[in-house]
Amino acid sequence: MNTVYIGLGANLYEPQAQLQKAVEALHNHSDIKHMVVSSLYASKPMGPQDQPDYVNAVAKFSTILEPEPLLDQLQLIEQQHGRVRKEERWGPRTLDLDILLFNNATITTPRLTVPHYGLCDREFVVFPMLELTPELCLPNGTALKDIATNLPRNGLTTLPMTQNKET
Repeated sequence: MNTVYIGLGANLYEPQAQLQKAVEALHNHSDIKHMVVSSLYASKPMGPQDQPDYVNAVAKFSTILEPEPLLDQLQLIEQQHGRVRKEERWGPRTLDLDILLFNNATITTPRLTVPHYGLCDREFVVFPMLELTPELCLPNGTALKDIATNLPRNGLTTLPMTQNKET
């Protein structure tokens, strides 16, 4: 079994509901087991600021899927929830599911970079990951808690909701 962390984000059409539906879709997938999900966090958008704030979370689970088939499944869930891929980077979206870590692997293919290229710079990824696994180290050996000590929260706030349960 592979251990995977994915980032979840949305800022359109009831973002909290979008993330809850995505978690349900992941939970119901036959190849995903032992999933835990962080609290939901409100964050400022990256890139253009003329868009709604985001709701973010991180999920950790086990899967028999390899990286690119998992990516295919995540993109299918995004599409089922109204995601339309555009050329605009960091624009508004109904749902964004990103593979952050896949085991302790470093992966670089035309479709996938793991660890996720922005992992260490994004408070809406680092703090939810720490919530799930405080002792987590990245494939290069860097402790995530060390990254968090120097990472501004940029207004990141935990949303009221109890979501951190294993499914």
